[in-house]
Amino acid sequence: MSLSDATRIKIFDVLRHAVITMAFCCVIAVALAVSGRGRWDVQMVYSLSIGLVSFAVIDGGWWLIARGEGKFWNRGWHGAALVVLGTSVGFVVGTRIGDAYSGESTWQLLSFAPSKFLSIVVISLIATVVVAYFFFSRGTARALEAQVAIAERDASEAKLRLLETQLEPHMLFNTLANLRALIQLDPPRAIAMLDHLNNYLRVTLAGSRALSHPLSAEFARLGDFLELMSIRMGPRLRYTLDLPDDLRDVPVPPLLLQPLVENAIRHGLEPQVEGGEITVRARRDTGPDGETRITIEVNDTGVGLGAAPASDGSSFGVAQVRERLAATFGSRSAMNLVASPVGGTSATVTFPL
Repeated sequence: MSLSDATRIKIFDVLRHAVITMAFCCVIAVALAVSGRGRWDVQMVYSLSIGLVSFAVIDGGWWLIARGEGKFWNRGWHGAALVVLGTSVGFVVGTRIGDAYSGESTWQLLSFAPSKFLSIVVISLIATVVVAYFFFSRGTARALEAQVAIAERDASEAKLRLLETQLEPHMLFNTLANLRALIQLDPPRAIAMLDHLNNYLRVTLAGSRALSHPLSAEFARLGDFLELMSIRMGPRLRYTLDLPDDLRDVPVPPLLLQPLVENAIRHGLEPQVEGGEITVRARRDTGPDGETRITIEVNDTGVGLGAAPASDGSSFGVAQVRERLAATFGSRSAMNLVASPVGGTSATVTFPL
């Protein structure tokens, strides 16, 4: 039977704690041997026996208390009681094991050398408390890191939600304005446009609760949007969507590419009498650091950056794409907007696979 990830993590934590405890015990044994308190092998057996038994009681007891909730050590009375219990059991059982190895009796020191017996007790207590506090500090740090990670994830999700609510009305208002004009000029095309809009909104609302969807869904939504624009622009708009099969399931934030396509139409093709073509192409490549990444290009044959009039809408779309990339992929993503060598504009989105 295969172990669950949570069980593997627990086993790994227990083994790591045991190794750290052994390292502490070895240091204490070497220090005692160097100070002339006895042979190093005897000190090693005493130290390891007391330390590992104490560890087993404290760490095992806390796992029972935590009940698999992922908590590590407690500064309350549970933690203090476990340290006291672990120290006591570890000292009693550990000294018995050490006595069996050395052939001597630690408990006889109570009669003829009480100060030496007390020093052994104090050393055991201090060592156990130090190791327990070390584990407590590590557990607290890990718990805080987990809380920070959850907070960062929630903030990123909220930011993505906000950005999507800003993008949806932006596209919808533009489409409704175009539809209003078509109703008077060309009712049949207006009906066709309304059908495409209905299909587009159905798909959009179905995925609106998700923070990501497959790249194939993003391309499908682009197809619906470009069909809407084709009804308004007619033969002036031509487009190509190129998505390799091996990239269809790559997750991306919804509406990641649409602002770039909108910009290409509004500021590249529409100002040009003959219109032009938009090509959206995805590919897999390797970054300078050797990391596998996805690159998506949105190329148009429009008037180009220099000839396109300045517009807040254009800045809005580019800024939203950059923010969505940053919120999802961080500094490992990029969005560049440059003039195409063959005319028009090229927008490139890059993020890790």
